[in-house]
Amino acid sequence: MVYLTRVEHFNAAHKLYNESWTAEKNEEVFGKCANANWHGHNYELHVTVKGEPSKETGFVCNAKELGSLIKQVIVEQVDHRNLNLDVPFMKGKFTSAENLTIAIWDELRPHVEQMGVQLHKLMLRETRNIYVEYYGA
Repeated sequence: MVYLTRVEHFNAAHKLYNESWTAEKNEEVFGKCANANWHGHNYELHVTVKGEPSKETGFVCNAKELGSLIKQVIVEQVDHRNLNLDVPFMKGKFTSAENLTIAIWDELRPHVEQMGVQLHKLMLRETRNIYVEYYGA
């Protein structure tokens, strides 16, 4: 089994805010991330697929095609958008990095499988100091 990772980038705004809590509790738990005027991140998305290299090409999959797929299915929906308001696959979901990563997995997996490989792992870097890894349910 060989693992191939493609990295893409996007910028997006969001707000961490639990509507059932008071503003004070939201500020206590989420700090600046509960800002009423939103805040943004320069996200880095690592998509790792796995499979056996083709005897004809030596590729697990074509990395250029994988990049195009990620851009079409994910980046075009989230780049320079508000995750809370503008992204259909995040509707009704709390926009933590963890939930965003799971939602990206759910959007991307069927498309990746059509390429003849398996989605192995997503790594979403939100800041220099924070990232999420997800290996599927």
